[in-house]
Amino acid sequence: MLDIAVAYNRYRFLGNEFMTWLWFAMETDPEALRKCDPELIELNVGNRMVLENRSGNGKETLTIKGDAAGLEEAVLALTKGALITEMQLIYKSGTLQWVFVLKGESLGFLGIKLPETAPVTADSDMEGAVLEKIYLYEKPIQLIDQVYAFFLRQRLSDTWLNQTQPAMKRWLNEERERHEIEPTSGR
Repeated sequence: MLDIAVAYNRYRFLGNEFMTWLWFAMETDPEALRKCDPELIELNVGNRMVLENRSGNGKETLTIKGDAAGLEEAVLALTKGALITEMQLIYKSGTLQWVFVLKGESLGFLGIKLPETAPVTADSDMEGAVLEKIYLYEKPIQLIDQVYAFFLRQRLSDTWLNQTQPAMKRWLNEERERHEIEPTSGR
C-alpha cells in the first residue's frame, strides 16, 4: 500500500490533466458533460485560469484573470506543454448559477458563489433555508465528482491515446489558428 504522500505526489498530475481536458470538453463536447447533470445548461470558463509548465528543469506559471482577458495566452501555454492548475467555472443548472474556482491538484473548491436565495423571514423557515444552502453547496461538488469519474473512464480507456489526445491537439491547433497565435516547437 502506498504512503498517502507518495500517492499524492505520484498522481497529482491527474487533476491538472482533468482541468485541461475539462476546458477541451466544455468547448468541443458539452453534450458529454450533460450526461453528468441532465439539468446542465452551461459550464463555462470564468475570468481566471492558472497554467503551469513543469517541463524541463524549472516551473513556469501563467495566471490569466480579468473580465476582458482573452485565453490566447492559455492556448499558447498549452501548446508548449503546460497544464491548467486552477480555473474559475460558471455552472448553470436549471435556473440556478454557481461561480467557483476549481484547483486541479486537489480538486478543491475556492470561493463558491451560490445562487441567490430568499431571505429567511421567520424562525420556522430556518430549517428549510439551511437545507437549501446544503443543496446549493452539494450541487457543484456532485457535478465535478460526476465529470471527474467520466474523465477517469476516458483516461483509463484504450481510446485516450489514439482518439482523445489527438482530438485535444487538433482543438488546440484550431484555437491557435483562430486566435492567430504563432506555432511553437512544444507538444
